[in-house]
Amino acid sequence: MLQLATRPYEHGLLDLGSDNYAWMQPDGGWGWSNAGLIVDGDQALLVDTLFDLPLTRSMLDSMAAALPGVDITTLVNTHSNGDHCNGNELVQGAEIICSVTAAEEMAHENPDMMLGLLDAAPTMGVMGEFFLHCFDQFQFAGIDRPDPDTTFSGELTRTVGDTTVNLVEVGPAHTGGDVLVHVPGRSTVYTGDILFVEGHPILWAGSIPDLLEALDQIVAWNPETIVPGHGPITDLAGVAEIRSYFEYCHGEARRCYDAGMDIATAAADVSLDRYANWGDAERIITILDSCYREFGDVAERSEITTLFAQMADVWAANR
Repeated sequence: MLQLATRPYEHGLLDLGSDNYAWMQPDGGWGWSNAGLIVDGDQALLVDTLFDLPLTRSMLDSMAAALPGVDITTLVNTHSNGDHCNGNELVQGAEIICSVTAAEEMAHENPDMMLGLLDAAPTMGVMGEFFLHCFDQFQFAGIDRPDPDTTFSGELTRTVGDTTVNLVEVGPAHTGGDVLVHVPGRSTVYTGDILFVEGHPILWAGSIPDLLEALDQIVAWNPETIVPGHGPITDLAGVAEIRSYFEYCHGEARRCYDAGMDIATAAADVSLDRYANWGDAERIITILDSCYREFGDVAERSEITTLFAQMADVWAANR
């Protein structure tokens, strides 16, 4: 059983020391993302909001109660997925920052789309059952996500009080515009969904080589504390284990691809026993799809609905 956590994994605000905080949402599965808070004096930078307004409001209220007088002046979205940005409208007065590519992707990931899919789910067979299993606990109505105030490519630096925060774009990887948030003076990195800890990761846009380059960037900073997009706090040993996972899946995907297996057959053929305690094993579909595109030199990523249909079949076969 692989255990990568270095801190207790409990719901709510976790004090990481040095005025760094994480908002944790066990079990870290579909939609249950983490957020971060970097504080200096009466200023704070928030790393990501949550999947819906009630969840984000609860988080912000808890932060305000724990840290009275602290004003969130900056909000950084690590990427475009709704579980990291759907609550943006509640962080009023803050500068909202994301990468150029993330802003472009947000325009196509509308909460109304989620509402439509949930409404249609009862007519969608196994895929509809799977979609409800993943997302029916969230409230997508009434979300009015504002446009970001600032977008960037490459790198951007912000200060919180006297604390330097570096934003480094590493997409395409999990999505097209992923950003790492590095607090060098506090030896801390907030990774967004570059890291899923103790849960199977997702590759929507990039390749495993892209993802490994992002992991290399984290390792180069040599942080003591690493806050993933989902799952418990980890460290460089956790990053090394996740690297091993990707390298293993890359090799297995190559074997299956060369054997002429389709993705569904490959998903059944690849053994994930070493990672049996990691959640959401159906996500191997996104890993295999990414590898098959890489090996076939296919630029266009697969349709999200196609990937969900394939994941639904894996989920149904294993439940």
